[in-house]
Amino acid sequence: MTSSDATPEGSGAPAAGAAPGGQHKGFDLATLLAERGGERYDLHTRHLNHQLPRMLHTIGFDKYYERAEGAHFWDSEGNDYLDMLAGFGVMGIGRHHPVVRKALHDVIDAGLPDLTRFDCQPLPGLLAEKLLAYTPHLDRVFFGNSGTESVETALKFARYATGKPRVLYCTHAFHGLTTGSLSVNGEGGFRDGFAPLLPDTALEMGDLDALERELKRGDVAALIVEPIQGKGVYLSPPGYLRAAQELLHKHRALLIADEVQSGLGRTGDFYAYQHEEGVEPDLVCVAKSLSGGYVPVGATLGKDWIFKKVYSSMDRVLVHSASFGSNAQAMAAGLATLAVMEDEQVVANARRVGDLLRTRLAALTDRYELLKEVRGRGLMIAIEFGRPKSLGLRSRWTMLQTARKGLFAQMVVVPLLQRHRILTQVSGDHLEVIKLIPPLIIDEADVDRFITAFTEVMDDAHGGGGLMWDFGRTLVKQAVANR
Repeated sequence: MTSSDATPEGSGAPAAGAAPGGQHKGFDLATLLAERGGERYDLHTRHLNHQLPRMLHTIGFDKYYERAEGAHFWDSEGNDYLDMLAGFGVMGIGRHHPVVRKALHDVIDAGLPDLTRFDCQPLPGLLAEKLLAYTPHLDRVFFGNSGTESVETALKFARYATGKPRVLYCTHAFHGLTTGSLSVNGEGGFRDGFAPLLPDTALEMGDLDALERELKRGDVAALIVEPIQGKGVYLSPPGYLRAAQELLHKHRALLIADEVQSGLGRTGDFYAYQHEEGVEPDLVCVAKSLSGGYVPVGATLGKDWIFKKVYSSMDRVLVHSASFGSNAQAMAAGLATLAVMEDEQVVANARRVGDLLRTRLAALTDRYELLKEVRGRGLMIAIEFGRPKSLGLRSRWTMLQTARKGLFAQMVVVPLLQRHRILTQVSGDHLEVIKLIPPLIIDEADVDRFITAFTEVMDDAHGGGGLMWDFGRTLVKQAVANR
């Protein structure tokens, strides 16, 4: 042993990695969680976004979840919850799928020489090949780490490939929260206070005349669009994507499809744009479900000529890259996820179960005057509430709307969790819409459970009294206090 390997005699200092007293300390995750897991909300309050635990406590969502599998998770008391949120769409094949778990164990145990930066490992090429098989009109893939990074890549590539500076986007759009993607975010609440942003331009989805007017200015690189918008679950009008694509190509601009939430089977096809014949976006952004719920991964798929413009010489080989892009764990998770989707016919299940859920919900619109509309595709469904006709309900509705739009939807979300142990979300700020984006593996029993619970909550709401409207008054007081 060299002098540098030994603890100096008489120093009293423990050897590296050892605890006081000479015992090796190490790291034990189970022990750490057992000892400190109960501090979760306090830790967030002190060290992270302090408003999150405050919000969760206000609406009674401050649960202690301990275990998850598939489309369900369990709290510290062993109660089962149905997940109709899927981590904002990340858990497409459910939580802790055994095939993905095994793939991650295997890739870690393989000890691959990952992220050397100066070699070509097989897994990224294999995952790219697999993704492109679902997107045969596209040729190449860039791997990043998230949906917003996939969008940033598409924005940069579109600008460079066309030589034009401006990107068009749709009102109500959500494409991410980093600066570039925020510049094409159609919701002012996310943009406020973060200016200056890029000089991009919002259009109403479906307004082809406005699109053509902007294109005639000659400085438009691309239109980025969600085939189904995540905020509010608004579907692109029939024929819009095809017509927009033709206009864009006429003016040497590109169509970017943001499929971060709507892609990978969510709408009953592999991509949402495939619901409209003849649509072939120049760039496609995916993420979320591709992770298998484990390792963050995003991908930007594009045409060969676009990639060859960006990476035009060896001098530009690293002009756009990501430190953790194409890492082995993410690639293995992506490959395993796509294998599960094929083997278990996940896309077909999303279409079948989604149609069942949407049909059964739509049948309730005649029964409940507070239920305005049910829309969506596959397992991307919006339940929208609206102004009732009867005087008693209308006065209560007006009370909520005066305080803050979106409170009634929150009034529905809370009892779904508190009384029925079903997790849902309001689809956006100031929207009277609940969005259902469950794991794509839910079954008819899960649909039955949701419909039964939702019917009970709506019966209570239309009863005109009780705990639900008492909670509504609490939300009104909170909304007024926050002004």
